Order: sequence, then structure tokens, then C-alpha cells
Amino acid sequence: MDTVRQKFYITTPIYYVNDKPHIGHAYTTIAADVVARLHRLLGEDVFFQTGTDEHGAKIAQAAEKAKQTPQEFVDEISAKFSFAWDQLDISSDDFIRTTEPRHKQAVAKFLTMLKDSGKIYEGEYEGLYCVGHEAFIKESDLVDGVCPDHKTKPELIKEKNWFFKLSEYGDILKERIETDEFRIRPYTRQNEVLSFIKQGLEDIAISRPNVKWGIPLPWDPEQTVYVWVEALFNYCSIIGFGEDEEKFRNYWPADIQVMAKDIIKFHCIIWPALLLAVDLPLPHAIFAHGFFTIGGQKISKTIGNVIDPNDWVAKYGADAVRYFLLREVPFGQDGDVSEEKLKIRYNGDLANGLGNLFSRTTNMIEKYLDGDVADFAVSPKDLSAAWDAFSTLNFSEGLVKIWEEIAWANQLIDKAKPWELVKTEPEKVKELLLNLTGLLYDIAGKLAPVMPDTANKIRKIIESGDIKKPEPLFQKIE
Repeated sequence: MDTVRQKFYITTPIYYVNDKPHIGHAYTTIAADVVARLHRLLGEDVFFQTGTDEHGAKIAQAAEKAKQTPQEFVDEISAKFSFAWDQLDISSDDFIRTTEPRHKQAVAKFLTMLKDSGKIYEGEYEGLYCVGHEAFIKESDLVDGVCPDHKTKPELIKEKNWFFKLSEYGDILKERIETDEFRIRPYTRQNEVLSFIKQGLEDIAISRPNVKWGIPLPWDPEQTVYVWVEALFNYCSIIGFGEDEEKFRNYWPADIQVMAKDIIKFHCIIWPALLLAVDLPLPHAIFAHGFFTIGGQKISKTIGNVIDPNDWVAKYGADAVRYFLLREVPFGQDGDVSEEKLKIRYNGDLANGLGNLFSRTTNMIEKYLDGDVADFAVSPKDLSAAWDAFSTLNFSEGLVKIWEEIAWANQLIDKAKPWELVKTEPEKVKELLLNLTGLLYDIAGKLAPVMPDTANKIRKIIESGDIKKPEPLFQKIE
């Protein structure tokens, strides 16, 4: 009789297609991929979502500037995200686009449920609208009269909208967050959200008139659903909401939703309140990581320091980029990355560390054991300290633990001097090399969620039982 596997549903945000993917998008997606791979290795029924957010006035403007229709424009940029994730070996189970019929149908059903809940109403709104954010912002958010993120002056807009009664959800959200029924991590983000709730929540517009590139409200086609509201619902539309209810019930609620810290208000206040309004369970956890600077400077198209992850993958390989981004900056904190830092990690940790251990061990196996490692000892599989760290998104900590093992093994070789010991005690050298083989095999297993290709190479070579001149894992960069 088959046992029912535990489900695990993990999401990234869907990325806005006003421009091509950059290293920040890659960071979020790689982190989610590592957690998804880990849970698959633990035998769970995993669903890993990612995709692109393709509606809104800003997209229509970008398309016009590019002399394309909005659909042509989003098709092109979405394909670039999909390609980048392929290059980075992202193992997502599905890639949602908000221009797809399945998403539009799911959103229409969700909006109808929202209207039936009695939690929305029609009214007029006057406020400051930031096109860059595709959101109304408060005057208190401005710095010298402009949006601090986009350096643009918001427009004063007065229009008729449909509103959601967000103001009614402050107490219940506060309770769910404080009891950890709805977890927000790291705790600094949780405190930010609670502080925002304590200031008092206001009702929000969920639709706008005169926005053609979007999804119309089912009962009021002159109004287009606000891009953030329909984008949030992708987490349900991708797993069959309104279409495949069995699949939806199997995977929802999400176990963890990973994102950058700039979108926590949408995900930790508006999103759970919308779900409560239509009686859907809340996600179990939200994890919001920090921001990168590049060489000490904020990422900016104006400065020209935006990094295309494809460029780094072409030079250093997907596994090296995945390792570097998760090792360099503790997940959840802000940090600085640069190509120079990537080269240092590549030469130090990868070429001189893991690569050196692999080359030394396999070269000695070929020389002293004629390549025969058929009877190496495989340690019993368990949830190592590294995997424990990965499961709580402490990627840097987990990788440090693995590299401590790698350093210990390299030091063991230096102390044992098998090239001298083989002259007098060949059996001891055989025992040492078989133990090192088992350790390498175990290290590869621990690394598999972060560096899947490297882990697979190491394990395949060892499993062959006959090691003959394997290629180096990482060629040092001069």
C-alpha cells in the first residue's frame, strides 16, 4: 500500500516584466529552489512556483516606448526570465504568467467571491499615485516631495474605484502574526509589519478605471483590477484554483513564500486579509530577504551596475553563482556582492577547497588503488547540520558547515602524507582513500540542493566504482 507523501508548497514572487531579470531576482529564486530540492530529497510531494507579473499601466508604457504591443513586450521579457531560470538550473514545477487564461479565470472567480463576501464597496478616492510602484502612496512616504525609490513626483489622482475593507483586518492579522500562526521571518520583518498594523489600516482600492492592460472586474468591465491584487492571486491560480480543485486543496496553503523585503506590506497585510475575506487559509510562513548593493553602490540602471545573472553563469557556471549568492550574504540581511568577490569565492572555496579535495583524492585513487573504489563506505543518510540550516533558510551557515568538513579532509591528507605512507603501509593508504571517498560522496549529497550539477558529477564518478582521470570540478581563474 502506497504511503501518502507530505506536501510542501514553496513560492517566489512573480517578477514584474518591465525589464529583464537581474541578480536580485536570481537570489530569491535560487533560495526557493534550494529549499524545494531539499524537500524533494526528503521524499516530500513538492510544488515549486515561479513566474511573471505582466499587467498594469507601467507595462503598457514600457511596451509603447519599445514600439511593441503590450502582449509582444511581455512575451519577450517573460521568455528572458524563463531562460535565466533554465540557465541557473531552477527546478520549478510550473511557471505562471498573469496573461494566461488560467490565471484570468481564477482571478475572476476570486473577485466574485470577494464581492459576495460583502468586504468591498464602490467609492471615490483621491491620493498620490506612484507609477513606478503602481500604487497609491502617502505624503509621509515622500522624501523632498518625490518617491524615495523611483525619484519621481507622484501624480495627484481622483477617481472612482472599488475598495476592499482592509481596515477591518488589523486585529485578526496582529493575532495571527503574534501567535506565529502566520509566521513572518526574519523577526525584524515581523516587527515592521506589526508596527505598520498598529498605525491603523486603511481601506484600499482594488480597481482602477482607464487602465486597459489588465483584467476587468467581472461585474464592472469599465474597472480593471488593481495589478497587485490580481498578481497576488497567482499563488492560487497556478495550483488549480477554480479549475482543478483537488490539486488546489492538495497544495494550498503555501508552506513558505520567499521574497525581497520591499514587498512585505503587500504579502503580509493585503494578501492575508484578502484570503481571510474569502475564507481561504493563510500561508504558513513568509520569508523576506534583504537587498544587495554592488561594490558598495545601490543597484541602479542609471549607474549601470545592474547584473544580468546570465553573464555570470556564462563565465563561472550555474553552481558557482548559486553557491556564491547564498554563501556571501546571510539570507535575510542586506549585503554587498560583486564579480570580484565571486572570483575570490570561486578560487578559494570552490577551486582550492572542494575542487582540490576532489582532484587530490581521485588522483591518488587512480595512482594507488588503480581507480578501484567499489567497496567505499557510504555513511547512512541523515538530516545533516547543513540540511537543517538550509531548511530554515540559513544557507550561509549550512555551507560554512560543509566547507569545514572539506577543510578538515584536506588537512587530513596533508598530515597523513599518503604519497609517503604508501611506500610502507599501502593498506592504510587504501583505508584512508576509501574513507575520503565516502566523505566526498556524503559532501556531494549535502551539497545537492545548492550545487546540483557538481553533486551529481561527484556521485556519478564515485558510483562508477572505477575512477580514471576525471575532469577537475573547478578550474582556477587567474
